Amino acid sequence: MKYREMEPKKCWVGEGQKVCYATREEAEVAARVAEHDYGAPRLSVYKCEFCHEWHLSSR
Repeated sequence: MKYREMEPKKCWVGEGQKVCYATREEAEVAARVAEHDYGAPRLSVYKCEFCHEWHLSSR
């Protein structure tokens, strides 16, 4: 069996796609990992009005 990288679920927001997180807690953990491991700016989370899942935002 070959290892295949899993693609996260995404939805279109504006001009681009954003990764979907099923819960607020999952999105908050992803935001902290991005900040700590990758030096991303402080990220917030919000619930998408289109897909009703959670996304990260740098705004």
